[in-house]
Amino acid sequence: MSDVVLKGEVEKVRHRARRPWLSPLNQRRWQNFKANRRGYWSLWIFGILFALSLAAELVANDKPLIASYQGEILFPVLVDYPEEKFGGFLAVTDYRDPVIQEEIEANGWMVWPPIRYSYRTVNNDIPEAAPAKPSWLYDEETRCSRYFEGVDDPNCTVGNWNWLGTDDQARDVLARVIYGFRISVLFGLTLTLASAVIGVSAGAVQGYFGGWTDLIFQRFIEIWSSI
Repeated sequence: MSDVVLKGEVEKVRHRARRPWLSPLNQRRWQNFKANRRGYWSLWIFGILFALSLAAELVANDKPLIASYQGEILFPVLVDYPEEKFGGFLAVTDYRDPVIQEEIEANGWMVWPPIRYSYRTVNNDIPEAAPAKPSWLYDEETRCSRYFEGVDDPNCTVGNWNWLGTDDQARDVLARVIYGFRISVLFGLTLTLASAVIGVSAGAVQGYFGGWTDLIFQRFIEIWSSI
């Protein structure tokens, strides 16, 4: 019996040493949460997805992350370069244009993000009318049928696949999910924080003044909640 108690005390000391910034009560809560494997791993998955969505421009974008052109290092994902820099005439460069790509590749190189679409990029090379199926559901010949050189076209690559297909306007669904996930989570967190601040402030005012102030605030909250 004494050995069991001793082992329990040793484990408590170890947990405190790992997270000295947590009180014993919060350490116990954390251990109880970790014991729930589904909740624990769901938190990790959510955290990873949220971190990726915060860097959405580096994961899904229709601009190269970095490029070298005539010896100059460029960062198209951060800076909007005019097309005249690459021999064109438009105010904004379309890096998905084969002519621009050939010009840059002939005088340097480009590094693209894993998904070469932004949330608003229209893919004009899908093999059928939008909405289109995921690219991996097509055979190679069908998937590359709209490209100029067919299966031999350098743009008919995995980087240009629509992994979840396209919507009715030929926009990449996966890219829109990534950007939309970030907006949804940030909106939810902002709303929760704002609600907490307003609620605590209103409660503090009610508790401090009491009387008619407390009564009026309470009736207002009830009316607002019923709307």
